[in-house]
Amino acid sequence: MNEPSPTQDGAGQGRPGATTGVFRGVGVALVTIFGDDGEIDPGATGKLAADLVARGMQAVLVCGSTGEAATLTGPERVTLIEAVRDAVPPGVPVIAGTGAPSARQAAGLTGDAIGAGADAVLAFPPPGSRDLTGYYEAVADAARGRPALAYHFPRVSAPGIPVEALAGLPVAGVKDSSGQPDRLLDELAHYPGATYVGSSAVLALAGPMGAAGAILALANIEPERCVAAFAGDGDAQLALADRHLEARRGGPPMLKTVLAAEQGIPAVTRL
Repeated sequence: MNEPSPTQDGAGQGRPGATTGVFRGVGVALVTIFGDDGEIDPGATGKLAADLVARGMQAVLVCGSTGEAATLTGPERVTLIEAVRDAVPPGVPVIAGTGAPSARQAAGLTGDAIGAGADAVLAFPPPGSRDLTGYYEAVADAARGRPALAYHFPRVSAPGIPVEALAGLPVAGVKDSSGQPDRLLDELAHYPGATYVGSSAVLALAGPMGAAGAILALANIEPERCVAAFAGDGDAQLALADRHLEARRGGPPMLKTVLAAEQGIPAVTRL
């Protein structure tokens, strides 16, 4: 696995006794760029990833929910992971989204992702899963020694992962996209693994309290402010408010509309 990248401005140094996780600092949940014909554009997607790393991102999540993973075929996922891995420096972890409705599917996606060069995987559990341990054991086995992150995102996979269950799972940490401060406080106080926030609404809370990092959709269009907010800059957190709320309502199409206006990147989605 690539070595974790340094943390910006001291934020996210982690709590005493917390495990290392996959990286420290702010990472991006990357959008997938499609051409006008609706086909993936691996070159443009990799170029965007490289640009965001140059602007402060410490990791790149590809084929996640922001990347419209549910619309991608298996070969498309592999192509995108390979393109992003080739585009960003070796020391920057590339994390692949591999959550699926069953352990068998998630294990298959995980094996393919690792084979394509992913340094780690992120997997949401099946909705209503009653065997979280078995599911994440299947993912961890398929990851062949690379770290796996659990993904708590009730909007995608209800009810999500209880905080008290996290320590018993074979994962290196959790991405929490709930945006709930009470949940975040519980994780940071009671879960010894690495906690990554997925909501850009709580960055100025998460970083100073010792979260390992953040993996953010909003970082596609606001990387510098996301870094500053995670470092504890309250003004930066407030400056993110409007775009955070717009992105929460509009999802990937909103992010792509901004990228199209600011960088000329196609705004095509499959959603």
